[in-house]
Amino acid sequence: MSLIDAHIVSGPTLRAESFDGVRRRRAIALCLDLVLVSILAAVIWCALAILTFGLSIVLLPPIFPLVAFFYNGLTISGWRMATPGMRAMDLEMRMQDTGGRVPFINAAAQALFFYLSWMLPAVFLVTLVDREKRFLHDILAQVVVIRRL
Repeated sequence: MSLIDAHIVSGPTLRAESFDGVRRRRAIALCLDLVLVSILAAVIWCALAILTFGLSIVLLPPIFPLVAFFYNGLTISGWRMATPGMRAMDLEMRMQDTGGRVPFINAAAQALFFYLSWMLPAVFLVTLVDREKRFLHDILAQVVVIRRL
């Protein structure tokens, strides 16, 4: 790795090739993860509705955001450092400054920022000017998504 490449990368262990094709792969991974989260949320919603004889149906609408929050937090902070959709696309998430494993709080915060950013879609354009192809929710959570090489 040349001196110029070392200056481009984020953190001590990440190479410039780690960012090739990340946006396209993330879009596909997002679709896969949304399907999985929807299935999990539907199963939990049905189970709780049956277990409470329908009395909890009024309280169940926030099931999807809760499932998405814990799904992202637990899978990314796990030993594989990726959601199932990200693993299918050969992606992983790391801390921006160290390149190490992402703690649960950063992974869950990244998911929260992601879902909040849907209220103002223009913030997704940040990735077009960031050299590491990070979105605003990645920058706020201090994480970077790279390809597994």
